[in-house]
Amino acid sequence: MFRYFPTNYVWDLSINLAIEMGARIGEIEEMCSPLKEYADKPDAAASQAFRQTWAKMADKLCELAIEDEQRGRLYSAAEKYNRAAIYYLTAERLQGANSAGRAELYQRVQTTFRRGIELGGENCERVEIPYQDKHLSGLLVRAENVEGPAPLLVQLNGLDSTKEMKYRVGLPQWLARRGISSLILDQPGTGEAIRLQGLHAVYNTEVWASKVVDWLEQRDDVDASHIGCEGVSLGGYYCPRTVAFEPRFACGVVWGANHDWRDVQKKRLAREGSFPVPHYWEHVRWVWGAKDMDEFMAIAENVHLDGVIEKIKVPFLVTHGSKDSQIPVHWAQRTYDQLINSPKRELKIFTEREGGVQHSSFDNSVNAGQYIADWVAETLGGHTALPPH
Repeated sequence: MFRYFPTNYVWDLSINLAIEMGARIGEIEEMCSPLKEYADKPDAAASQAFRQTWAKMADKLCELAIEDEQRGRLYSAAEKYNRAAIYYLTAERLQGANSAGRAELYQRVQTTFRRGIELGGENCERVEIPYQDKHLSGLLVRAENVEGPAPLLVQLNGLDSTKEMKYRVGLPQWLARRGISSLILDQPGTGEAIRLQGLHAVYNTEVWASKVVDWLEQRDDVDASHIGCEGVSLGGYYCPRTVAFEPRFACGVVWGANHDWRDVQKKRLAREGSFPVPHYWEHVRWVWGAKDMDEFMAIAENVHLDGVIEKIKVPFLVTHGSKDSQIPVHWAQRTYDQLINSPKRELKIFTEREGGVQHSSFDNSVNAGQYIADWVAETLGGHTALPPH
């Protein structure tokens, strides 16, 4: 794990995530150097200072991108918009749920991300899936060099990630090369669902996941018999629950196990383990729609996989970092041990040898992510090498 601020895990987690999405180290130095005096300040003041320096860099990149556009240099503009979106997103993620200006910052994430995708001609389409009287938004990345319907992996956020983050880390692109399409979803409690639709997280994930599968089954570019599901971080709970209660999923993968999130909350109340975001308790109450801590802890009692994992009857891959600072590695073993009805179960602990030892491999995602991509390709009917000439 890259430690720019050795006393501030939350900030260093954010910097590592930004690097994995494509941040440049020189720009990180320019953004973070003025922040050293704030690293140990209270959350609100520190988060505001972080926002100012990161948004300032993003603003500058947007100005440079406009200059590129005016000269017809659209690929160069796209690169700058892409990094600007990463920096806006990183700053937005650290703000309190109701902090002034957060909504406007999120809109900057959206418009800048889409502009970069458009100008760069990337294989990435925004889609909306009807849900209740609203919708779930997603990013659709199509399999490369596949004629007809292709297998697809639905990818779920964790507690505080977004579809744009998961797209930029790279799994959808690695899968596309292997002949697997991706739907990266802002499910209830995350991304647009919570920010723009007011859709809070629910423990019974199958209520929205089934609507997603219904939508995918209607598409002629998706092989409906080969739809898998992957979840990162708290997605290590969402995904197994989804696969257990929605039998149309053909496989499941967790990038960071999260077998018993209720236990994690109790430990965090006792100040054990690292928090992923500032304003943590405010954030989780917002995500789950709880009015106070008592209501939140009552909701959290449902967020575990005991009695759930045994219902999974399809191939399943459990991965975890050996030095995860947020979720102890023994929860990965617990998930694996309970996969007694999976016809193909695997537990992969990423060690220092291959990297990706931290939470959901945010310290070095490429080897871990490609391991997952290979497993998914082998399981859903993709390929892991160029076809012979």
